[in-house]
Amino acid sequence: HLELCEKGVYQAIFLDLLRSGYEIKKIDLSHCATDTKDIPAKKGIDGYDGYKKVNGNKLSALVDRNGLPLACTVAPANVHDSRLYEPTLEAFEIPEVQDRPTIISADAAYDAREIRQYNRKRGIKTNIPVNKRSRKHPKRGRPVGFDPELYKKRSAVERFFSWIEAFKKIVPRYERYEHSFMGLIHLACAVMIGEYWDDLHYNEEINNEAQSVFSW
Repeated sequence: HLELCEKGVYQAIFLDLLRSGYEIKKIDLSHCATDTKDIPAKKGIDGYDGYKKVNGNKLSALVDRNGLPLACTVAPANVHDSRLYEPTLEAFEIPEVQDRPTIISADAAYDAREIRQYNRKRGIKTNIPVNKRSRKHPKRGRPVGFDPELYKKRSAVERFFSWIEAFKKIVPRYERYEHSFMGLIHLACAVMIGEYWDDLHYNEEINNEAQSVFSW
């Protein structure tokens, strides 16, 4: 397991499935969502999230319209959600594909000028509600665009987090090294994508590998 993680084998499998899924139109970038989840840590990097009272790590994920994982990053739990937005978007790649998410929805914790500018420079539409608690004065100029109906579909990222909790070696974290922990996350993401379509032979190989690692 450690050797495969060091060589980036699980990440390569995940990226290959992303590319294949995009080619057969199973990956939908028309609307994506991002959020974070605190993960208690037995080992490895950690920090204390006083708001959620969790000592551990924070998993940041970007998912497509259907809740399929596109990118994940890990940080100490005391890092603010908005600080993980750019690293998560920078981690997103589909080999041989230049397309980016069309729209990204996120909760009010991501209401920051830097995030809106980041998206604008990359041609990504921002669908984030205004965080009134963090704004002492009303924003001047043109109102921030926000689609509340589209925002409801942000629940796709919550489905992803609910699903990944089934992997006992990810939640809670037992891996000491970050590359090893990220390897498990990439393998779990590969399993999730593989299960979404009917490439049964490839899916069986991935599930067999996952069973040996996660001890299902």
